[in-house]
Amino acid sequence: MVSLIAAVPATEDAATHVMAEPALIWTGVVTDMVTGLSFLAILAALVTLAFRRGDVPLGWPLWCFVKFLMAYGLVHLLAAWSPWQAVPVLETALRIIATLFGVASAVTAWALLPRAAALPRAQAMVELRGQLAAVSAERDGAVAQLRQETEQRRQTEIALVHAKKLEAAGQLTGGIAHDFNNLLQAIAGNLELIARRADDPDRVVRWSASALDAVERGRAVTGQLLAFSRRQQSVSGPVRLVELIGGVRELAERAVAPLAQVAVEPIDTSWNVQVDALQLELAILNLAFNAREAMPDGGVLTLSAERARGSVPAELTSGEYIALHLTDTGRGMSAEAVSRALEPLSFQQEDAGPGGMGLSMASEVLRRMGGAMTVESREGEGTRVTLYLPVAKSEPPRAAIEEQFSDVRVDLNGITVALVDDDAQVRATIAETLAAAGARVIEAGSGPDGVALVEAEAPDILIVDFAMPGMSGAEVAGHVRERRVDLPILVATGFADAPNLERVHGARPALLRKPFDSNELLRRVNELLGRHF
Repeated sequence: MVSLIAAVPATEDAATHVMAEPALIWTGVVTDMVTGLSFLAILAALVTLAFRRGDVPLGWPLWCFVKFLMAYGLVHLLAAWSPWQAVPVLETALRIIATLFGVASAVTAWALLPRAAALPRAQAMVELRGQLAAVSAERDGAVAQLRQETEQRRQTEIALVHAKKLEAAGQLTGGIAHDFNNLLQAIAGNLELIARRADDPDRVVRWSASALDAVERGRAVTGQLLAFSRRQQSVSGPVRLVELIGGVRELAERAVAPLAQVAVEPIDTSWNVQVDALQLELAILNLAFNAREAMPDGGVLTLSAERARGSVPAELTSGEYIALHLTDTGRGMSAEAVSRALEPLSFQQEDAGPGGMGLSMASEVLRRMGGAMTVESREGEGTRVTLYLPVAKSEPPRAAIEEQFSDVRVDLNGITVALVDDDAQVRATIAETLAAAGARVIEAGSGPDGVALVEAEAPDILIVDFAMPGMSGAEVAGHVRERRVDLPILVATGFADAPNLERVHGARPALLRKPFDSNELLRRVNELLGRHF
């Protein structure tokens, strides 16, 4: 339209010619108008795309093309208006701008052509999706295999831990047997003296106390062995560190015997730690075995403690800690062995020196208790293992030893007690104790007989031994509770199989640790019956 007008001479004849062709003029106006609006519509679509897909890197080539479309759209709109009012300067300026951006867009298009040609075709995209799916499936298979291998490794660790404990138990057997022979000798000797001088009350009391003291020492030893075998329940709580170290010292001395010794430096009696006492004793005992391996020609394992100040292991949360040090005078470890000492199953103990399974086991025990462990060592200079124990926020309960042996008067008149124990001598002793307090005692020598006895007699309380052939005490309690959910049950045991007891219906049966004295038995029965002294 504009070019058409420009080609006609600016004379009256030209004007007459233009006016004589109105159809031609309106055709040009309409086409310029539609073309200009089309340019601007394309421009609007591109701008909308750019804002909606901000993640697509369109960049400056897009904006060159946008400006080219804007300029030429305006040029065509001005051309459509020029038959009535021409604006030649503005139209020329817009043409120049449009030309510049058109050239820029053309250059950009050719520059982007290789990249555009390299884009994958639809079939290639389908193939890529297939390859991605295959890789994903392979990854899922690898993850599943990794989980399986992790579980196998965990099972292997458990098996090795048990093997390590069996080895340690074998090493302790000699010393434990010697101690128990001494305890049995003390008990037998005192009982023999009581039998000979039963008419001398003062001496009988003294000899009885001596025999009971031997029983208590035997109970302490079996408690440590049960802790070592993890067959006895234990709960994390406040513990006096000096008492714990004093209790585990004997086992540690047997662990390093016969060539090495154990030295314990003074520990502040006010230090209380929040730990699982039995598991901590197990960790210390494992470290003692490792120290002995590091001192084949003899040496000293020193236990000391101090407040943890300054830097502590990064995995610890903020709080107060006691640092318990176990330092041996053995052959030490290399820097590589120290760096890998706490890794479970990373390498065999004989390669690591005084480390291996003992250190990794102890480290895991400390981690579960909210503590941590570090190892410092140099070849030829010994090893120092530090256990970081969280400080307890409350005082440990004090054992009422005097009350345990006090003359407690318990009246069980009118109470029927069902007693189930496969050991006739133990059953007779317990029955006599209960009968002396006024109870009516009905007895059974096996689990099935005990269940039948409870059903027939409807006792007020059931006392059952845990370890019995055929049907255990936990199974007896389970059968009884199916019919009498509220019946008080007292399980007498030398060890506790907690999962079995947890499955008993109703309230969890109470436990009475063997060996126990008559006063402790009567107190527990009174407690379960809800009676008071």
